[in-house]
Amino acid sequence: MSGGIYLIQGNDQLVAMTEKPYDSESLLQELLERYPNLLGVTPAVPETSLNWLVVRRTGSIPTEDVGIERWSLNYLFLDQQAIPTLVEVQHEGEPRPRQEIIGQMLDYAANAGVYWPVESIVDQFEVNCRRQNRDPEQVFADFLGSEANEEKFWQQVKTNLQAGKIRLMFVADHIPAEMQRVVEFLNKQMDPAEVLAVEIKQYISPENGLKTLVSNVIGQTAEALQKKASTYRGRRQWDESSFLAAYVARFGEDETELIKKLYDWIENCTDKVAIHWGTGDRYGGFSARLRNPSPLPDLFFVGIDGNLQIDSRLYAETRPFNHEGGWLELRNRLSEIGLALPINPQEPRFPKMQLFTVPDVEALEPTLDMFEWVLSRLAD
Repeated sequence: MSGGIYLIQGNDQLVAMTEKPYDSESLLQELLERYPNLLGVTPAVPETSLNWLVVRRTGSIPTEDVGIERWSLNYLFLDQQAIPTLVEVQHEGEPRPRQEIIGQMLDYAANAGVYWPVESIVDQFEVNCRRQNRDPEQVFADFLGSEANEEKFWQQVKTNLQAGKIRLMFVADHIPAEMQRVVEFLNKQMDPAEVLAVEIKQYISPENGLKTLVSNVIGQTAEALQKKASTYRGRRQWDESSFLAAYVARFGEDETELIKKLYDWIENCTDKVAIHWGTGDRYGGFSARLRNPSPLPDLFFVGIDGNLQIDSRLYAETRPFNHEGGWLELRNRLSEIGLALPINPQEPRFPKMQLFTVPDVEALEPTLDMFEWVLSRLAD
């Protein structure tokens, strides 16, 4: 880092700080556990901020071999988005070659989701709290707030691991230029995983014993940030693979089976409807688009927010639902699957079905039967 580090004391005295290497790697590890915000990560969504939950220090990932654990790492953190953050701390005098350290971290990425059940992560978190004589429930409440749904959070940790939505971080007092280039390359190429390095330098004032820590995050280039942010916002063009991967990351495997069922139903009705992919990460998704011209373009829309939605106004303009008897019959049918149409067909409304409330794939059959009925009525 060029330039100098200076502190202004209360008497307006300017104090020059001198860079001082850490006496040991363990000292840097202790600072990181005490002050995890030194990680300094910028969230992909600018309006949010990251908090950190320390799960375990000096953890390991179990393998298929019973009783054997490999891939030891220095830290496992979780942020409030339930993204597992695996941290490897190195001292500048680290004897291991760079290739070995990077290879080990990629082993983490490849094996954590397979061999690291969320129950093990919860156990490690509780053990770490007890080691510090802290109440795990209070620690979690301080982390996410007393009203947070702890069970839902741990489930999101599981789905993030399964989807490879993790963060790999190299932390050291000095990150060589060669390492910087590798990290920036990997972070640009890997999605949804992040690969970052953090350089945490220590500065002291020998005269009065003041100490300052300066962290610098490497890998979060403007291009990489923009790419990672597309997971949450922007004008993204969806397709089957990207949508299913993002849906698994947000809602889990079980809920995604419902999406696949809806998708397959549309695919099997190719003579009447077709898949139409939308754009936008907040509201994007796919619709069952009618092939024949009609005031009603789509039977329904499935969003990345987990909702199935219809446009009641367009239904009201389409034969045979554009008269009182047809509208009443449609209202009755839709109400049976939880979509409430207004009494007045001219009142614009966008009824939604929250798919997570559907218990399983079989319970989705009445919804599909209802839309098959709509197709039959449109054909009359």
